[in-house]
Amino acid sequence: MSRTRVLTAAAVSASTIAALLALPAAQATVSNDVVVNEVYGGGGNSGATLKNDFIELRNDGTAPVSLASWSVQYISAAPGAATTWQVSNLSGSIAPGKTYLIAEAAGTGGTADLPTPDATGAINLSGTAGTVALVTSQTALSCKTAADCAADSSIKDLVGYGTAVIHEGSADAPAASNSTSVARNASGTDTDQNGTDFTAGDPTPTPGGSGPGGGTQPGPLRIHDIQGAGWVSPVNGQAVTNVPGIVTALRTSGSKGFWIQDPTPDANPATSEALFVYTGSAPTVAVGDSVLVSGKAQAYYPLASGDTVATTSNLSVTEIGSPTVTEVSSGNALPAPIVLSAANVPATYAPNLGGANIESTPVVPTRSVLDFYRSIQGMRVEVDDARVVGPSDTYGEQYVTVKPNEAATYRGGSELLGENQTPSGRLEVVPADGSNPHVNVGDVFTGATVGPLDYSQYGGFLIAASTLGTVQNNHLAPVVAAPDPAKDLSVATYNVENLAPSDPAAKFQRLGAGIVTNLATPDIVSVEEVQDNSGATDDGTVAADQTLTKLTAAIAAAGGPHYAWREIDPANDQDGGQPGGNIRTVFLYNPARVKFVDSGPANADRTATGTQVVSKHGDPALTLSPGRIDPTDPVWTASRKPLVGEFEFRGKDVFVIADHFVAKLGDQSQDGRFQYPAQSSAIQRAGQAQVEHDFVQNLLDVDKKADVVVLGDLNDYQFSPAVNSLRTGTSDGTGPSILTDLIGTLPINEQYTYDYEGVSEVLDHILVSKGIKDLSYQVVHVNSEYSDQASDHDPQVVRFKV
Repeated sequence: MSRTRVLTAAAVSASTIAALLALPAAQATVSNDVVVNEVYGGGGNSGATLKNDFIELRNDGTAPVSLASWSVQYISAAPGAATTWQVSNLSGSIAPGKTYLIAEAAGTGGTADLPTPDATGAINLSGTAGTVALVTSQTALSCKTAADCAADSSIKDLVGYGTAVIHEGSADAPAASNSTSVARNASGTDTDQNGTDFTAGDPTPTPGGSGPGGGTQPGPLRIHDIQGAGWVSPVNGQAVTNVPGIVTALRTSGSKGFWIQDPTPDANPATSEALFVYTGSAPTVAVGDSVLVSGKAQAYYPLASGDTVATTSNLSVTEIGSPTVTEVSSGNALPAPIVLSAANVPATYAPNLGGANIESTPVVPTRSVLDFYRSIQGMRVEVDDARVVGPSDTYGEQYVTVKPNEAATYRGGSELLGENQTPSGRLEVVPADGSNPHVNVGDVFTGATVGPLDYSQYGGFLIAASTLGTVQNNHLAPVVAAPDPAKDLSVATYNVENLAPSDPAAKFQRLGAGIVTNLATPDIVSVEEVQDNSGATDDGTVAADQTLTKLTAAIAAAGGPHYAWREIDPANDQDGGQPGGNIRTVFLYNPARVKFVDSGPANADRTATGTQVVSKHGDPALTLSPGRIDPTDPVWTASRKPLVGEFEFRGKDVFVIADHFVAKLGDQSQDGRFQYPAQSSAIQRAGQAQVEHDFVQNLLDVDKKADVVVLGDLNDYQFSPAVNSLRTGTSDGTGPSILTDLIGTLPINEQYTYDYEGVSEVLDHILVSKGIKDLSYQVVHVNSEYSDQASDHDPQVVRFKV
């Protein structure tokens, strides 16, 4: 449309002014591509056949036109001061010679649905008179006269019908009715004279795809253009039109949608050829469909509770959201998968960027696993004969290795051998159909496991497996500890994972059997994560006698001794863990074998008052037993305080310290964008270790040969600053060692107590003073490698002569 030129009276003659006054109210430039082709406002009205109003566009040009930021808008025939334009946003594109159908509001009548529309709005058009505009923005128009609308450069085309005040040319298009629309004449000519360009007749809604060319023209961008050579899409937040691809897999639960892949890749190894299309509801496409997808390109960041896009350490997934999908053909062959193996997956899991955001660097597929997987994000991949290194969880998620010889444990896992040395072959597998294969470490998915490469909402890359290899069960046997010689003292540690009285009886039975059969009934057991009597109900309860009664009864029922216990109730909600659970460490002991040395006043405040080391006849003793180590020190804020007890075995004293250091919650992800990840919790653990080291030193200062056992869930690795501080008093481990961490005495391929997301690692420890020499030590693997677990930790036990 043209804009009316404004002339001053001084610049024109009287005859010129008279000629101008004789012109129509609005002059326009004819459109040579997209125009309004048909308008119908009688949908659902009395006497109507169609249920909905509609607006139809047509591209009379020779090239596709993107409608991604356009809209159609409607205003009544005689708008008043308060009347506003109603807007229906468009997406996608319109090919040459193609129509584009917009379904609008439905009435209560009619018997026929519209053909499948290209866009849907909610405008209730008048059945007889009104104005429809095609607008190159999605902002509501403000013009109320033909002249003002003619001056608005965002209006691509406009049709006033019936008695509309706003129209193109000297007259409106004819009036419509409940049974008739106004449609552009068959010649398709746009003269910007509504009165001559349109004719009233039967409604003929024509959906996209039915015109010349079939509506199958790809848009200007391919998938690799949208993915780009960086970590975040270069068109993030922008509309994209008619992106071509083959549907390779569907996701019908959770975040619903489907993957598409371009079978004709570019030459850049950093740009992925596939992406996810987020539909939000069950996808209607089928695997093998060739489609054109229009919508909004977006970088989706999976967020944990409390996270934001700014704070999350997760990487993003490139998606197209709010999609419009056009099927071009069906039954197409899928692109061949990329076979992942030691030959093409880099040896380094993540680059050391000094904690910086990897998104500020280019994607270099040979630099690290994270780079490589970002470069093929969404594409079909395959792993063959994949060994399981992380067991199935309750959601059917498990981990395999694509490098069977890398850091292998003696039972088939994949081991963490140093800080920030995540095994590079580790990869999550999730069946796309939602099934759970219930595999254990060491089992194998024989044959091919195939699916698109995705990124987990909890962090880390995964195969959304549309084809899962056949499970080969390797029957991993639980470890059984050697029997306890009568002259030896046995001390064990076992994290029982939020044990509460309300837990199923089966959990208590399995824990009892594990302590009796697999741990061979240790004389002393440090038990971590014992909850109070009301479990996770935050009602002020702190006592745990009901929990411990059920646990000790289960041990006795399994054929074990009648264990006694010692513990100190924490202050309510002050020791971390599951809110309301008040987890604590507890000593279980066999009174037929060992004596617990109770010391200190019966009414002492053992929760807030720390025990002290004193000399008693030249031997170390405790002012409070059981007692806590310096419980008011800030290093124990929102964390468990170490429980100290003095035991007597065969007339000799043994000091045992039960630990559960602060967890790694809040640390950045090993699979995330900040590399190497910050471990904010490590500072507090190192402080806890230092306080405890000094306490142990106090015991040894009284008797350098004192028998001291430090054990429990330290929530850190054998090479960590915290464990170094506990052993030596220095975070780098260069100080004189007063404790030996027994996990380090095992062969390297046996040094693990926990399996975290497919990585076998150490969280639980037993450390002993130098006076304890004649010993045997075992990690008893009964939980972490199995899909059916009584706890997520494996216990361990040491036996020694006192």
